[in-house]
Amino acid sequence: MEFNVKKLASDAGVFFSRAMQFTEEKLGQAEKTELDAHFENLLARADCTKNWTEKILRQTEVLLQPNPSARVEEFLYEKLDRKVPSRVTNGELLAQYMTEAASDFGPGTPYGKTLIKVGETQRRLGAAEREFIHSASINFLTPLRNFLEGDWRTISKERRILQNRRLDLDACKARLKKAKAAEAKAAAVPDFQETRPRNYVLSASASALWSDEVEKAEHELRLTQTEFDRQAEVTRLLLEGISSTHVNHLRCLHEFVESQTNYYAQCYQFMLDLQKQLGSSKGEIFSGTFVGNAESASSTAATSPPAVAAATLPAVPTIPVVPTIVGVPNTVAEGVLNPNEVKPPASGTRRARVLYDYEAADSTELALLADEMITVYSLPGMDPDWLIGERGNQKGKVPVTYLELLS
Repeated sequence: MEFNVKKLASDAGVFFSRAMQFTEEKLGQAEKTELDAHFENLLARADCTKNWTEKILRQTEVLLQPNPSARVEEFLYEKLDRKVPSRVTNGELLAQYMTEAASDFGPGTPYGKTLIKVGETQRRLGAAEREFIHSASINFLTPLRNFLEGDWRTISKERRILQNRRLDLDACKARLKKAKAAEAKAAAVPDFQETRPRNYVLSASASALWSDEVEKAEHELRLTQTEFDRQAEVTRLLLEGISSTHVNHLRCLHEFVESQTNYYAQCYQFMLDLQKQLGSSKGEIFSGTFVGNAESASSTAATSPPAVAAATLPAVPTIPVVPTIVGVPNTVAEGVLNPNEVKPPASGTRRARVLYDYEAADSTELALLADEMITVYSLPGMDPDWLIGERGNQKGKVPVTYLELLS
């Protein structure tokens, strides 16, 4: 108990001495040991790294999980060292609603079929988002969080110790300065004209006392200087390790960009596939929109009265149909088309503007670039979702959904 009381009193004295030194430095009444310029640059670089890492971490968390309540929940689970429960993404929830709606409306109806197709794509988008969030959390967020909760806490702790060592050092310097001033004053030549020689004896004893005080202060200064230098070296090594932290964060940033690139590439491909599916079913849902068979149109007009035919037929531009050519219908019926064997009709070709970029799947198709103009026409027996497109000397099949037919 006695030892604890003494230690408590000693710690209180040290704390009071540091507080006095710190206050006097702020008031400009005491000298302060300055660190070298390189050390100050290391400190500033470390503070900058910590501040920007915190901002990047917080904003990346917002990007991956925009819901603040969900972020708070994940934070609590993490602090409690418990596994975060699996959460359904917005895309997966939308897919579930669309599937249930298709079941109620009838999966065999055009609307129901489209809901099922779009819902399946939304489910795939939700799964891709879940995978991206998981990859970004492990490869990017975790290293940033480990730096703030691990390396930075160690650096902050050693910096506080260095600050205390510096305050102790400056306090020892101040005590040594005061002791030397008192020693010089006590060592002043006494007045031998003094009738009472007792003053000379007191002056000599005071000089010896202050000499001992100076020696004691010098010894304490050497000890505190050694401790300060040792702590400064430890802190310097930790601060120089920030360069390794930057290298590690750079690697993690590359992995984050790669995972984000893969995620958006998957989303683009999913939506492209959905667009093709909706385009292929568009002819079934809106059969009167695209006219790809001249015989059906002519037979409808022949069997119906002129007034009825004019009222029922939609006012949609028709696609020119190439007359039957000997040797060509068989290849078209079999689904094999050689664009070089197809000749455009003598009249009635149409101009079309390309809406989106399209990459040809094989040699029978024509690659398209958005906003370019091409010539299009149809062949007997062709899929109504496809046309023959020509651009200069190039020729091939093109999807109707990628075109805007010009009148």
